[in-house]
Amino acid sequence: MTQTFETALRATALSGGLATCLSMGLAMGLALPAAAKTTIRLSTYVNEIDIRHEGFAHFAALVAERTGGEVEIQIFPSATLHAWSEGVDALQGGVSDVSWIPADSRLPCYRVTSLYPAAVDLENQIAMDAAYADLIRDEAAAAGLVPLFNSNYSYDQEWWFDEPIASLGDLKGRQVRSIGPLVSMMIESWGGAPVFVAPSEVFQSAERGVVDGINMGVATYSSWQLWSVMPYMVNASLFYGNIIYMMNADVFNSLTPEQQTILTEAAVETEAWLKPRYEAWVDQRVGNAVMAGGGAAVSLGAEERAALLGSVQTKWNSEVEAACGPEKARAILDLFAANAR
Repeated sequence: MTQTFETALRATALSGGLATCLSMGLAMGLALPAAAKTTIRLSTYVNEIDIRHEGFAHFAALVAERTGGEVEIQIFPSATLHAWSEGVDALQGGVSDVSWIPADSRLPCYRVTSLYPAAVDLENQIAMDAAYADLIRDEAAAAGLVPLFNSNYSYDQEWWFDEPIASLGDLKGRQVRSIGPLVSMMIESWGGAPVFVAPSEVFQSAERGVVDGINMGVATYSSWQLWSVMPYMVNASLFYGNIIYMMNADVFNSLTPEQQTILTEAAVETEAWLKPRYEAWVDQRVGNAVMAGGGAAVSLGAEERAALLGSVQTKWNSEVEAACGPEKARAILDLFAANAR
């Protein structure tokens, strides 16, 4: 009788305790957030002085606002997550979620067309960049990547030297910093020797005489304070350039369809928001360097520009066809031709 009574008491206590726990759990459950935050790591080689960093911050703010804080973009500037040439490896290996993509052999068509010798009209730049990104989207997908953000540097990819030069087409053996296969071919075609140097190492290379000339975007050049070591600029306007920031496809696909739409729309809006600010910032940096007396900028005439492009374009078109295949090569070259000036 006593044993039965004690068993009943234990059962009652356990039952009451379980009910209490269930009630507490329910109450706690109601206090939990509706969804966990997703953090996306965006890696960029630009530093925080660069106007493009403001563009990434603008992009991050749009995404945070429109997802109600459920998606956070963390920006890692100055190549702090990985080196210049490691964008694909960084995305495939999980070092970053969004990164710039340089000329990589795993993306053969992108490698030879993301920088192309052409004088382009930037009036329709946003649509042109979008069309180009769509043309290399399948190649990116095969590498597990999704094009997200077009970073157009057609406006400011230029040349600097430690002293005035008579002709960009006659480099007289100068060692010139190159960013990829096209620029290396151009330098060699014009009698120079290409040298690869990562953006963060260019200042020391120029200061120590490792290079006699530099090919680089004006924004990056100015952000790294390079006017003081190599002050003579040739404003040649010889490139279509688009270093696309791509995203790991698995990370992109882990987002909800709504979040994916928010991310891609915020990227396009940011490109349009940044374009006039970027161009004005570049112009100001060139003007400041010249006005301060430490720099000089010489612009090529249309005839000289056409001659320089003619000396390399046919040769490079064969590279484009071999890497992209005839059909895609024609589509990309037609896009460039439709936006020529």
